[in-house]
Amino acid sequence: MTLAERLAAAMTAPHDTAPLRGDRDDLPPHDALTAAAVLIPVTDRPRPGVILTQRTETLRRHAGQVAFPGGRVDPGEDAVAAALREAEEEIALPPAAVAVIGTGDLYRTGTGYSITPVLGVVPPDLPLVASEAEVAAVFEVPLDFLLDAANHREGRGMWQGQERRFVEMLYEDRRIWGATAGIIVNLSRRLASGW
Repeated sequence: MTLAERLAAAMTAPHDTAPLRGDRDDLPPHDALTAAAVLIPVTDRPRPGVILTQRTETLRRHAGQVAFPGGRVDPGEDAVAAALREAEEEIALPPAAVAVIGTGDLYRTGTGYSITPVLGVVPPDLPLVASEAEVAAVFEVPLDFLLDAANHREGRGMWQGQERRFVEMLYEDRRIWGATAGIIVNLSRRLASGW
């Protein structure tokens, strides 16, 4: 069975665990937030990895954070088209190189977005190029590391004068947290029964 077939089967398998709905419980419903999409690009290699980006320190929002390629859904686009467009703009990932598996659970953020994660399989070792305006680095984390609940830690921090709890993962010298970590936790729950 190919990686794409394994992921597709696992994504459609029944699962018992409810997804994380957002950064916190007091967020508005999805339809009151700005639609966004991210691509979860999984590399097709013996030990699959997930391509992530480190955002530049000069960005107005989420500067320096680890993120999936993604952004707002433009008028006339669906989530898949938006995720593929953003991945091409941010890391020069050709849309034709992505075998789209499907979409994951919606995730709401405290910064006003309702994010649709789009899972796709890409060939390994593509010559990706970071957009200098948005992306400081492109790197890969093993999929099994991200899916392992033992690597999901609870973090705490202050945001808008209140203490918030969030999930974080530490991989080498990178801290994956916030919406990116929440989306990874949801993916791990979806894949747990069939992966």
